[in-house]
Amino acid sequence: MKLQEDLSPLLLLLFHCVVSVYTFITFLPACVLSWVSTPEAGSDYGSEGDRAKRAKAHSLLGRPEGPYRAVSSLKELVTSLQPGLDTLDKMFEYTARRFPNRDCLGTREVVSEEDEEQCDGKVYKKLVLGEYHWLSYQEVLTAAAQLGGGLASLGQHPKNNIAIFCETRAEWIIAAQACFMYNFRLVTLYSTLGGPAIAHGLKEAQVTHVITSRELLETRLRAILIEVPRLQHIIVVDSAPTSWLGYPHGISVHNMAAVQKLGARSEAAARERKPPLPSDVAVIMYTSGSTGIPKGVIISHSNLIAGITGISERIPNMCEEDTYIGYLPLAHVLELCAELICVSYGCRIGYSSPQTLADQSTKIKKGSRGDASVLRPTLMAAVPEIMDRIYKNVMNKVEEMNWAQRTLFLLAYNYKLEQLAKGNSTPLCDKLVFRKIRSLLGGRTRILLSGGAPLSAATQRFMNVCFCCPVGQGYGLTETCGAGTISEYWDYSTGRVGGPLVCCEVQLKDWVEGGYRSTDKPHPRGEILIGGPNVTMGYYRSEAKKQDDFLEDENGQRWFCTGDIGEIHEDGCLKIIDRKKDLVKLQAGEYVSLGKVEAVLKSCPLVDNICAYANSDESYVIGFVVPNQKHFLALAEQYDVRGSRNELCNSKTMEELVLKAITETPLAAQLERFEIPRKIRLSPDPWTPETGLVTDAYKLKRKELKTHYQKDIERMYGGK
Repeated sequence: MKLQEDLSPLLLLLFHCVVSVYTFITFLPACVLSWVSTPEAGSDYGSEGDRAKRAKAHSLLGRPEGPYRAVSSLKELVTSLQPGLDTLDKMFEYTARRFPNRDCLGTREVVSEEDEEQCDGKVYKKLVLGEYHWLSYQEVLTAAAQLGGGLASLGQHPKNNIAIFCETRAEWIIAAQACFMYNFRLVTLYSTLGGPAIAHGLKEAQVTHVITSRELLETRLRAILIEVPRLQHIIVVDSAPTSWLGYPHGISVHNMAAVQKLGARSEAAARERKPPLPSDVAVIMYTSGSTGIPKGVIISHSNLIAGITGISERIPNMCEEDTYIGYLPLAHVLELCAELICVSYGCRIGYSSPQTLADQSTKIKKGSRGDASVLRPTLMAAVPEIMDRIYKNVMNKVEEMNWAQRTLFLLAYNYKLEQLAKGNSTPLCDKLVFRKIRSLLGGRTRILLSGGAPLSAATQRFMNVCFCCPVGQGYGLTETCGAGTISEYWDYSTGRVGGPLVCCEVQLKDWVEGGYRSTDKPHPRGEILIGGPNVTMGYYRSEAKKQDDFLEDENGQRWFCTGDIGEIHEDGCLKIIDRKKDLVKLQAGEYVSLGKVEAVLKSCPLVDNICAYANSDESYVIGFVVPNQKHFLALAEQYDVRGSRNELCNSKTMEELVLKAITETPLAAQLERFEIPRKIRLSPDPWTPETGLVTDAYKLKRKELKTHYQKDIERMYGGK
């Protein structure tokens, strides 16, 4: 369904008249309130529209390739939130002293678990959840100190590695703070990694202690314990059971509560703690493995402090009154930095999961409330895949509305879009039209931070309009502590990722083979390099050639070569336009950007997910497509093709119909003919981290997808 539709001029006139009357009535009170809250004369303020037009960054040397710095940090890059708070343990202890009794970490009570039969006969586990139960900042600090002392009593030494293999939950952050306090190097592993990847990370890091959950221990970790001979202690964060039997000789399993009791004993508490230095390693973060075996990125305390300083500067009015909902993997740099920012400002963090986030989430029993409805967060981070799902689900509901409701929605949507472009607010539309949509995320969200992958313009506009809050689209990598660029609060432009953060600078490097140069017009283009104190220390136990992406300039500043291609706009904002590793040269010599093709096709209502694939020995692109169930079944019904979802996805007729339908989207987006997939394979099952075909941040694992669809690749290229 198109949101930009031709509507009756009479309806448009009537709608604008109603809004104009409301605006006139509220104009005087708004002016008075604005006058009361206006900053002192001479301060650097203006309307949102004015601020959006200002330059965000300048080239330090005046050259098109840069380096570019944020206008507020042209003289010097910012390295910390406050002087003296140069390690993560100091930062948390400072916050705990300021807000000892404020809520810090919240976990929702599980009231019951019930089986629910679906219309197709399948039975799913559904949860009925209660209220959030909170630990205060002082309680978290005490729990972390006791856990750190207990781990030390179990033989964990400072500057030695300890692994955490656990879902996102309060105990994860408590364990992390314990490691920061006692200078243990925290090795993070995604909870969805397969056995070989888990074993690789644990063996490479040579860990003797691992922190995990009961479920992950039983379902993933137990099977590979024999492959990790150095492992001695497993700490389980769940409260029960208290005894563990049947584990390999030499491995002891402990409950986290028991380890904390051990750390609370007088002799353990009296043990002198050696706090970390800013240059000490805080985290070895294993990547999600989207391009192969996970790599461990070495991150120091000073790296993380700089990264969270830069990111937090783009979140205005951050304070202890904010509530953040944590549900993305804490083993991902975006979520870890987001939560570290929250605890540095005294915010509270309530935990959730993608399966319990909203009222309609897969594990929430019908009629029960999802986590966002109960917690009502003000801050939230999301990956584009989750925002795309919200967008498509809401648009499906809009399509089901009657004519009057749908027309009102379109009128309000397009009117608000116009007003946002001018820097104006729309309180009447927000209250009457978008309130119900906004309530999906609790109704109080004031800023959404998007990262991990490019966010489509359509989804970003939708989130801005319907959720009544700006979407700060950001760009960063594990190798830069998630920090690079973030769009400013009042910048509603789409397709861009903002200007450099105050902790780093951005430079473009010519990529001649791909045809990208800093001398290109109208905008300089090239490979993106990020430099600054947030650039990490390199890859753990990696051969020298894999460290080539890290550079050091004559001033001793570290740089990371991202492999992404960007262009810098006149106001200093960055736009990601390509990726070196996603570029494939076809048989006839044309270059195809697989990521660009996927981004365009994902905007088609028929497509829930897509992976474009091209072989350099062939002359055309193919694709693997997860179709949107509602639109897919409607298409089948339209052409009288019958069968189950599995049967329809294996139908050659449906492949041809879907291909024909989705081809209109790239043509409208002016992709070249050779960039448009000529053949596709339909997938009956969605790609989730559990399938191993996407990462926890829902990035495509191209190697695994290629292996999974190898027979289909041969069919589509062999003409079988």
